[in-house]
Amino acid sequence: MVLPREHRLRGRFLFDRLYQKSRRFHGDWMVLRTMAAEPALLGPDLQRQPTSPYRCAVVVSNKVSKKSVRRNALRRLLHPHLVRCGAQLKPGAPPLWVLLSLKPGSAEVAAAVLLEECSQLFEKAGLTHAPSQA
Repeated sequence: MVLPREHRLRGRFLFDRLYQKSRRFHGDWMVLRTMAAEPALLGPDLQRQPTSPYRCAVVVSNKVSKKSVRRNALRRLLHPHLVRCGAQLKPGAPPLWVLLSLKPGSAEVAAAVLLEECSQLFEKAGLTHAPSQA
């Protein structure tokens, strides 16, 4: 599953801004970058779309895996998880941009470990609440 269109981030200038101005949260296998949305940076076609509480992207570089099949599999693993995490964002929060970058070596880690770390980074960033343990 890919990210729904209204939740996708795209564009080189926008990614550059996220790398420069965002808050970073580091985990063992990934880095979560967040910043308040700047709709003026979106292309004209994206500005006309309904506003979403968040837009996100996943970056998997050649350093993670030389094989595009493996990089795309990691991306497909994380996209639905980002949609679920986005649905759990605190209500009333301002629009947000999220960039998730995988670190080298994360291709060899189990999928459950990556998904758990992604959830922990969202909690660490204060975007979602930790699940209540009864």
